[in-house]
Amino acid sequence: MNFKPLFNNILVERLEDETTTKGGIIIPDTAKEKPSRGRVLAIGDGAVLENGERQPMCLKVGDVVLFSKWGGTEIKLDGKDRLIMKETDVLGIIEE
Repeated sequence: MNFKPLFNNILVERLEDETTTKGGIIIPDTAKEKPSRGRVLAIGDGAVLENGERQPMCLKVGDVVLFSKWGGTEIKLDGKDRLIMKETDVLGIIEE
């Protein structure tokens, strides 16, 4: 895949949530919500500030992040669903 987001945009791949609850109940596909957790695949160079300098990105490729439910734009790259979103749509980094 050759894709580089511009400015403060990132490319994210959704990570699937668990299909069973802790109690062992299987969640059917029709009851699942889209996951709001993903792995950063690519990042831009950062936003351009008023003085012409770039603001460095807080994220790096490989980070597992939690993002807002309605954040990002869904696209298909290499036949797979991906999200392009602003770095500010990310709520936090999940450290495993």
